[in-house]
Amino acid sequence: MMQTDNRFLDDIAKLATSALGTLQSARDEAQARIRDQFERMIAGMDLVKREEFEAVRAMAQKARRENEALARRVAELEQAFAKSKGGAKARPGAKKKV
Repeated sequence: MMQTDNRFLDDIAKLATSALGTLQSARDEAQARIRDQFERMIAGMDLVKREEFEAVRAMAQKARRENEALARRVAELEQAFAKSKGGAKARPGAKKKV
């Protein structure tokens, strides 16, 4: 009787192991199909790669810094021009150009 119980338990253990292996394979297959479908869906979208985004971002930051520097320079030149124009005295009897 004892040997029959052991054989029965061994058969159940083998069956359970086989079932778990089958379930693991099914899970792996489902994950692979879902991953493939997701990759196809993303490939169909017009997405930018991270490296490209970072490169454009760096260019935009550089352009902003250059733009701010140029704006400061223009303001300085306008201020210097206003001082030089206001400081110059008009000659008596000189006509203004229109």
